[in-house]
Amino acid sequence: MKSLNILAFMLTALALQAQTFNAAKQPAAPDYSSETSWSALPFRLDAADKIPDDEKWISDSLKDVDVFYIYPTLYMAGKTWNEDLANKKLNKSIDNKPVKYQASVFNASCRVYAPRYRQAIIKAFYEKENGDKALDFAYQDVKRAFQYYLDHYNHGRPIIIASHSQGTHHARRLLKEFFDSTALQGKLVAAYVVGYGFDESMYKSLKPCNQPTQTGCYITWASFKKGFEAPKSGLIGSVCVNPVSWTRDTVTVDRSKSMGAILLDFNKKYDGACETEIHKNYLWVNAHVPIVGSWLVLHVADYNLFWYDIRKNVHDRVQAYLKK
Repeated sequence: MKSLNILAFMLTALALQAQTFNAAKQPAAPDYSSETSWSALPFRLDAADKIPDDEKWISDSLKDVDVFYIYPTLYMAGKTWNEDLANKKLNKSIDNKPVKYQASVFNASCRVYAPRYRQAIIKAFYEKENGDKALDFAYQDVKRAFQYYLDHYNHGRPIIIASHSQGTHHARRLLKEFFDSTALQGKLVAAYVVGYGFDESMYKSLKPCNQPTQTGCYITWASFKKGFEAPKSGLIGSVCVNPVSWTRDTVTVDRSKSMGAILLDFNKKYDGACETEIHKNYLWVNAHVPIVGSWLVLHVADYNLFWYDIRKNVHDRVQAYLKK
């Protein structure tokens, strides 16, 4: 059965490879005025509201900051370059994986907004011409969702942009178009844009964060096992911020400073989970957690390994911003 599934995946990928991207043949666009076009919204129960037993729920009415979260690629195989949002199985997987384990980290300090978007299939990152078109197509959904958020939900509130992997590919552009040297930049608490490469030359005025309570800046990292020399890829740019120390220096940060990781069990906290070190503009991690700790590429755990660290840092940056 497993071999048949692999064969089916390969045949689907080959069929897609033969297709030229055509925007008119992609699935129908989401309507962001409908709640069904959002994986997460404030004041309703959804996956982004998940918290561990050792955390206390804080009402959305008490939160002064919003987070706009863009999830990573889960669309691995299909007949179109971009995801069909009518795919209930994939939507459920998105809700129960990245939204639950990543977007939830912000729910102590922020109202969480997570739009559904017609994400590009994973192959888009390896097939340049058609892939670039599919990624641009996906970004147009993200852009429309963010504009809808600004027009109908924001009401002048401070904003955090958060993302992972393909979500960060789109967030890079969103930051450039909406925040870099614009009036909206003053509303940016910070951007936690993880798992895809950044270069400082991408922006005119937006800069990487260098300190734990710095605001109006962006934070990015890509995680690999300590000692592994990562190959050149889109995951790695010229910027890396250590998600334990929240600085850009290359000093090794002892695992005693790590506030805690969460893996599959939301109520299992791994204290002192990670020793971290910035190496060649990416993050070396010595992870003292089951299974994941033996992986060379820790991309899928970029948030999980630092769940409690991120949660605390979001709180600290929000408070620093509000004091201004």
